[in-house]
Amino acid sequence: MDTEMISSQYLVMIVTGIVMGTMARIMTIKADYRQYPSYPNGYLIHLVTGFVAASLGAVAIPALMTKNFVAVTFLTVAIQQFRDVRKSERESLKDLENTEFAFRGDAYIDGISKTFESRNYFALIVALVSSLTIQIVNLEQIWLSILAAIVTGGLTFYIINRFSKGKSVGDIADVKQGEIEVKGSELFVDGIYVSNLLGSENAAKMFNDEGIAVVINPHEEHFRIGLDNFGQRQAILFEATRALGAKRYHFSRKEYDDGRIVITLIPIAGDINKLIHTVRNTPILESVKKSSKLMNTKFIGRE
Repeated sequence: MDTEMISSQYLVMIVTGIVMGTMARIMTIKADYRQYPSYPNGYLIHLVTGFVAASLGAVAIPALMTKNFVAVTFLTVAIQQFRDVRKSERESLKDLENTEFAFRGDAYIDGISKTFESRNYFALIVALVSSLTIQIVNLEQIWLSILAAIVTGGLTFYIINRFSKGKSVGDIADVKQGEIEVKGSELFVDGIYVSNLLGSENAAKMFNDEGIAVVINPHEEHFRIGLDNFGQRQAILFEATRALGAKRYHFSRKEYDDGRIVITLIPIAGDINKLIHTVRNTPILESVKKSSKLMNTKFIGRE
C-alpha cells in the first residue's frame, strides 16, 4: 500500500509554526503568573494547551494547500475546546475562593479565565502567520524562509500582546502609604473612616503596631468609574493579601467625596513598598471598562 509522505516544505512550515506558537505561549506565562493557583501544574497546562493551539495553527496552511478542506474545520472544534478550558479555569478558581486570604471576586475570576483562553489564541495566530509566511515567501534557501517566519511571527506576537494589554491601577491613580489611626474601636486611614470592628484592645494594638495601609487617589474624576467598582476593589485587596499574607484583618473602603480608596491589613510580611507595588500593578478588570476615556489603548500598545 502506497503512503503519501509530507513534503519537506510543509514539514518545515509545520515545525516552524509550532515552535513559534509555543514560544508565544511560553512568553505570556510569566506575565500572568500571579493569576494562577499553582506553578508546576499551571505551567504544564499552559505549555500543553499552547502546544496544541500552535499545532492547530501550523497545520492549517498545509491542509489548505493540499486541498484538505475538511481538516481545516478542526479550527472550529479547537475554539470550542478553548472555551471549555475557560470554563474549567473559572470553576477551579471559584472552588479555591474559600482557601484564600481574601476573595478574588467573580469579576476577577471572569477576567482571569478569559485571559487563560485568549493566550491559546495567541499561540494559534502566531503559528498560523509563521507558517503562512513560509508559504508566501517560498525562498529557495529554506533558512531565509524560516528567518522571515520568525520575524513576522515575532511582530505578530508583539502587536497582539500589546493590543491585549489593559491598564493597571498605577496608570490611572496615585498609590501612596496611608497613616493608620485607631480611635476606640474605629479604624481610620488618612482621616478616612474604614471600620468599627476593632472592638478589642488587642485588635487596636495589632493595627497600631503592625497594620499597614495604602490610599489610592484617582488622577481624574472619571477614573472613579473603575476604581469605585466593588469587583475592582476586591481584586486589589486580593492581590494585596496574596502578596503579603493576612495575619488577621483586611479592609477595603472608598471615600465618597473625592474617590480615594483605602486598602489596609495586618500582613504577615509587613513590607509597605511591596504593598504599594502590588496595588499599582493590579490590572483594571475588563468588567469595569465602561468608559472610553478610562481604557483608551492604542493598537500597538498603551498610551
